[in-house]
Amino acid sequence: MTEVLIGIIGGSGLYQMSELQAVQELQVSTPFGAPADTIVTGKLRGVPVAFLPRFGRSHTYSPTAVPYRANIYALKSLGVKYIISASAVGSLQTEVKPLDLLIPDQLIDRTKHRVDSFFRDNGLVVHIGFAQPFCPELSRIVAESASALQLPEITIHPTGTYLCMEGPAFSTKAESNLYRSWGAHVIGMTNSTEAKLAREAQIAYATLALVTDYDCWYETHAPVTVEMVVANLRHNVTNAQAVLAEAITRIGANPPHSLAHTALEQAILTDISALRPEQKAQLRSSLGIILPPDF
Repeated sequence: MTEVLIGIIGGSGLYQMSELQAVQELQVSTPFGAPADTIVTGKLRGVPVAFLPRFGRSHTYSPTAVPYRANIYALKSLGVKYIISASAVGSLQTEVKPLDLLIPDQLIDRTKHRVDSFFRDNGLVVHIGFAQPFCPELSRIVAESASALQLPEITIHPTGTYLCMEGPAFSTKAESNLYRSWGAHVIGMTNSTEAKLAREAQIAYATLALVTDYDCWYETHAPVTVEMVVANLRHNVTNAQAVLAEAITRIGANPPHSLAHTALEQAILTDISALRPEQKAQLRSSLGIILPPDF
């Protein structure tokens, strides 16, 4: 099978890519269990792509229960070097309106109950650099792709801060106003976990955030409901697919250099020479596609 260059992780409402050709469905096993669903591979405008619905096609996983490690590991095993996450978000700022698109460059992590590292309790201590949680080059391509399409009545925000909450409940009004005071622009429930794991897997990661509503801080608007989110998602999906197709075309024509691709070179703190042979063997068995070649 041809190695896949780009992985698309689809969030709420985006469960497939309509332009994919030569489609195959793959059941991928990982040391961390099965990913959220079968992975659909194919070519989009000639570029090898893998599509994975984050919550499963029937939306069966809550944000906390998503098998994040399996999802990222499965995409890595297919050769993926770039991941674009399409994610529904709420707005925390007046100028970021429902149906707008935002490409975040910063992240605040407020999750509490997740495993967000491949290197946990396995004898290897890894501290990745995470000052820029989203790949700047990949994010630039996504932002430029969105702007080039000149979507009617849609504002493209090329930067912004994504606050990741635990969920599954939406924010309280006090929490929403707190996050606004921190300068966050949008709020979602998934991207911090994916971004950290993608960085450890040495995959460039960017997000196309699809604004569905104003979070509950905005008193002149009705409080956020599932019905409101779903209605706006339907409007957003067509735009998201168009932006993703344009971005995939540009990445395929000129794959960007990303510092994420060498993220582990200076990140492993453990003295590898002190590991027992069986420890090394176990790590190679479970994390071989992530670890440096000379591990």
